[in-house]
Amino acid sequence: MPRIAPLDPPYTSEIAAALAKWMPPNVAHEPLVLFRTLHRNPKLASRMRVLGAGLLAHGRLPARDREIVIDRTCARAGCEYEWGVHAETFAELDREQLRATVTGDPSPWSPKERLLINAADELHDSAQISRPTWDALTAHYDEPQLLELLVLTGWYRTISQLINTLEIDNEPWAPAFPTPPSDRR
Repeated sequence: MPRIAPLDPPYTSEIAAALAKWMPPNVAHEPLVLFRTLHRNPKLASRMRVLGAGLLAHGRLPARDREIVIDRTCARAGCEYEWGVHAETFAELDREQLRATVTGDPSPWSPKERLLINAADELHDSAQISRPTWDALTAHYDEPQLLELLVLTGWYRTISQLINTLEIDNEPWAPAFPTPPSDRR
């Protein structure tokens, strides 16, 4: 049982319109529990949507790189809900790679992708990226992309903390972690 219950239909016309903005067009399921929970505070939800949508739909990082960072950040934070939503919805990674975002297995990644995993891990562990990792990242990404990488990781850490603290159950259609959380790095 979540600590704050999500809104249930029927929604007011304002809430229905706001929830529709969060969801991709022609999606087959109800608005996410996370979005319905955030709309207990509609003004906060509307401000959050702008940043979240901007990172997903208008970001400068390649979609695959973005999803590697999101999946690893959520896995390290123990946020199975958001990890599963991204694993199912964005499908940028194969089954072995998704598993590796949880376990830390370096084998399915290219050197550049391992660098992204390492950056996400460093940010998780110390809230900063070391000079060697930063210098290596600059060989692949320009300054706007590097700034986006930092904001993306922080955003999904925030989302993970929100979901974990509110004890939001996984979406029924989203996969669970492939291994128990105790097996994560």
